[in-house]
Amino acid sequence: MTHHDSVYDGLLGEDTSQWAFGTDFEDPLAGVDTTLPDDVDAPALAAYCLMLGDDALIYSHRLSQWASNAPDLEDDIALSNIALDLLGQARLLLARAAAADPACVPVLPEGSPVPPEDALAFFRDEAAFRNVRLVEADDVGGDEGDFAVTIARLLLFSSYRLALVERLRSSRDPVLAAVAVKAVKELAYHRDYAGRWFLTLARGTEESRRRLLAGLALVWPLHDELFRTHPVEASVAEQGVGVDPATLGAEVDVVLEQVLSTSGVARPDVAQVGPVAGGAGRDGRHGEQMGRLLAELQVVARAHPMGLW
Repeated sequence: MTHHDSVYDGLLGEDTSQWAFGTDFEDPLAGVDTTLPDDVDAPALAAYCLMLGDDALIYSHRLSQWASNAPDLEDDIALSNIALDLLGQARLLLARAAAADPACVPVLPEGSPVPPEDALAFFRDEAAFRNVRLVEADDVGGDEGDFAVTIARLLLFSSYRLALVERLRSSRDPVLAAVAVKAVKELAYHRDYAGRWFLTLARGTEESRRRLLAGLALVWPLHDELFRTHPVEASVAEQGVGVDPATLGAEVDVVLEQVLSTSGVARPDVAQVGPVAGGAGRDGRHGEQMGRLLAELQVVARAHPMGLW
């Protein structure tokens, strides 16, 4: 190596496709068959993809808040990677929603460079989001946040979502099936990571166990909402493109019971969070933290709706 050689030589050659800037991003659904079977209700499919995409988008944002705040560097990276996995799922699912039913995409100024999946992420109001309420809460708020709460929440969410995408691999919609095939591998890691940390905290110090039990009691009231069937979910399940979450409850509870019993933790005996104004997350009814989350998530895009990045 001569004195002017550098490890950075060649990074800025003609091929800049690896860099996250510019406006020439590839369509996330490029190369995937987006044709719908004739008997599939496109608006229902789009609404269902919004539900699953919003779950992933909102939880990705929450987990990304652990960047530089996790207990150590390894977990900082692990939680960031989980957030990126979910963000990738969200992009595909929101793009599928827009392709299935363009009417669900917010109307932006003429000539806007914002792709449909970004419009859905950054230009919908709170009531238009269809994520379950479990993913909204801020575990990093306050002076230090609580890693134990995040582990309890991640265990519950990843166990549910893994069971869901395992079934979606046989979806009649080719896009959902393709997303699910990749997501199964990602979510298997997410659940394993949460399960290992759950066991470690439960069998660690008195303080780690106390925090874990408090965290589990905090997130468990939102357990039942994961398995409550919305009419859209019932419709797409009947059409063979989606999954009725009520059919997942027993399977997920077997997994959770294994983790709980191995960790010496009893299933929480707590009241479940009920509907708000007759609805829950799938109906656009959210907790008070959701508005603040969206303000942070959407502020730049809304301030510069014609911006080129």
